[in-house]
Amino acid sequence: MPFVTSERMLREAQAGGYAVGAFNVENMEMVRAVIAAAQELNAPVMLQTTPSTIRYGSLAVYAALVRAEAERAHVPVALHLDHGSSFELAMQALREGYTSLMIDGSHESFEENIALTRRVTAAAEPNGIPVEAELGRVGGKEDDLETDLDTNTDPAQAREFVERTGVSSLAVAIGTAHGFYVGTPVLDKERLSEIRKVVDVPLVLHGASGLTDEDVRDCVARGICKVNFATELRAAFTDGVKEVLAAKPDTYDPKKLGIAGMEKVKEIVKARILVCGCNGRGSAVGCND
Repeated sequence: MPFVTSERMLREAQAGGYAVGAFNVENMEMVRAVIAAAQELNAPVMLQTTPSTIRYGSLAVYAALVRAEAERAHVPVALHLDHGSSFELAMQALREGYTSLMIDGSHESFEENIALTRRVTAAAEPNGIPVEAELGRVGGKEDDLETDLDTNTDPAQAREFVERTGVSSLAVAIGTAHGFYVGTPVLDKERLSEIRKVVDVPLVLHGASGLTDEDVRDCVARGICKVNFATELRAAFTDGVKEVLAAKPDTYDPKKLGIAGMEKVKEIVKARILVCGCNGRGSAVGCND
């Protein structure tokens, strides 16, 4: 199945009351693990790369890799720029064939965030590529950006932001954080419900690694249509490699290490797909977006 954009994928999720799992990938093994998990559960899936991952590889490499794997899959696959840090990076991703973009102006002022986001949506719209933005600040650290305190999304601002920017989806801050949680996260779920009442585009939850299954399901029930998972996938891959080396320290074949990492990531992704409720929904999303 060819690449699809995230537009129809998330609209179908919104109509069906489930969320699409969006998984950050760092290498070929993680790409294959995520798509294999989605195929086993017949789920639509989004793969994501952040600016630091792109610096490790390149936009062209990840686009080619995911496209090659997607074209062999029987479920819809989208490739998403996660936390796009500039207009220029978003345009590079667009040119290289990414099928979904995020521009993250959440660390700017409200008006500056609107201006940057609108610039990206205006450029992406003629190409039929959807754009995600973020309003409010998710805590923790994502790439080179770190936030000590959460600034949760204001519902009234969210409505104005969507109307003025034309975004296809909106990431909201309700108390989640990037990376692993130090303590127990306290989510402002009522705020999420209020945002859902006044915003009609699909809503996105960042910082889901470490949340309980119950919390994720509750957020989906309150309007979240896309859930991001990153840190726990990196940890799972590393755990797989460590287990091989602990059992056989003289292992030198990187393929054996990669296979072990893939299996761990695949297990995590399957579990998260089930929590998001998108299993069995792969046929609901067509290729013609």
